[in-house]
Amino acid sequence: MYVNKAVGIRGAVTAKPASSSSSSSSFPTNSGGNSGLKRQQREPLRVASARTHTRTHVLASCAMEFEELGIGEECGVFGCLAAGQWPTELDVPHVITLGLVGLQHRGQESAGIVTSDGESAHSFKVHKGMGLVNHVFSEDSLKKLYVSNLGIGHTRYSTSGVSVLDNCQPFVVETLHGKIAVAHNGELTNAMRLRRKLMRHGVGLSTSSDSELITQLLAFTPPLEQDDTPDWVARIKNLMNETPTSYSLLMMHKDIIYAVRDPYGNRPLCIGRLVPVGDINGKGKNNAETEGWVVSSESCSFLSIGAEYYREVMPGEIVKISKYDVQTLDIVPRPQGDPAAFCIFEYVYFARPDSIFEGQMVYSVRRRCGQQLAIEAPVEADLVSTVPESATPAALGYAQKCGLPYIEVLCKNRYVGRTFIQPNMRLRQLGVAKKFGVLSDNFRGKRVVLIDDSIVRGNTISPIIKLLRESGAKEVSEHIRVEGEEGKRCFMTNCSFLNTLLLLTTTVL
Repeated sequence: MYVNKAVGIRGAVTAKPASSSSSSSSFPTNSGGNSGLKRQQREPLRVASARTHTRTHVLASCAMEFEELGIGEECGVFGCLAAGQWPTELDVPHVITLGLVGLQHRGQESAGIVTSDGESAHSFKVHKGMGLVNHVFSEDSLKKLYVSNLGIGHTRYSTSGVSVLDNCQPFVVETLHGKIAVAHNGELTNAMRLRRKLMRHGVGLSTSSDSELITQLLAFTPPLEQDDTPDWVARIKNLMNETPTSYSLLMMHKDIIYAVRDPYGNRPLCIGRLVPVGDINGKGKNNAETEGWVVSSESCSFLSIGAEYYREVMPGEIVKISKYDVQTLDIVPRPQGDPAAFCIFEYVYFARPDSIFEGQMVYSVRRRCGQQLAIEAPVEADLVSTVPESATPAALGYAQKCGLPYIEVLCKNRYVGRTFIQPNMRLRQLGVAKKFGVLSDNFRGKRVVLIDDSIVRGNTISPIIKLLRESGAKEVSEHIRVEGEEGKRCFMTNCSFLNTLLLLTTTVL
């Protein structure tokens, strides 16, 4: 496993797709191979070195490059299954709802939950809606999800497909062995090719979401499967052969939840153990009682529901979660020589700072990035500040290493959503204008080092610099940091941030 020793971020990020000739998929293949991946295999984007100091026009140029490349992925999945005897006393719908609230930062457009009593493949109960989790799930709407022993949920930001109720997840389809429900976080690199392929073989599609493609591929029956014995491992492997990236997904069938992560491990997925309240935070370590199992895009949602972090789902792993235990069914390897490709933007932006990835807390990684930035790009200034909130740990690390005071210069309106995950350009631009107030007394006449985590579309940082200048800042030095060493493309999101180090120092006089 690749380790960037400077900042402690693990995981290489360049994923080489498998060729179609090596695929053992039973689904009819296309001679074009993974054309969606090949189209994106270009030369890495070369960016400024760690010690490059540039002026504003260079920053704007680089922002435009990133804006054209774009970032296009963020959703949250959450599942819960009660352990022990069924029917359970565990309130599964409420547990899933609270879990999705903990993942609300990953998507604000829609939310959905599918539950089951586990006794029948036809007993699914579904509720979906547009908006925030707490708006979609009232006490009345949760009543329709009882009686249930297991369930999966999803909160969505649309990256493929439009923002309409039809595209809300989880998706439910009927298969030869009964209904399955699927919740997916990720974006398929070869979605258009798969869509055409499915339709050529008579599969009708009712949404514009590529998550429906995953659901239909899972419904496809492998040739060696018996009519009375579903082979879900074979079906999931068929999916992995058809599209190597990007997905962390949950699939529910009868009394089982399957947790799956693509072989490159681009999207996060972890498992938690529901324990008695007295055992939370290590108060009852000797008590081995397990009330249930949860699986989530991020571990930050565990504490609020009384769960302990258990472990990550490994890249390529197929995990079976039942009322008896958690079991690894198989691990699908990457093509020989391909490194893992965990999305670095999870560390620098997407994830909540209290989440754990690869054995390290996101907050600690961001703080170490700020400390390293201070070593590589020091600047004479009076104070250090941040564009709240994901860059705050990095700003604190920078200030600590430089010996400068950390002082807030921007006041965030916490009731405005993240501007990146607003799907409409006009909404994003308006969000920037509504998002921040200025604490001008803290920096008037002073030189400010402003730490930000990244440039995505460039719609946020330029107005902020202008705002600080007009409010009395003598000078604004801006450092934008994305971890790694050189630009290499992430095949799933079309973003050049993976395995990337970008240090731009822009001085605005």
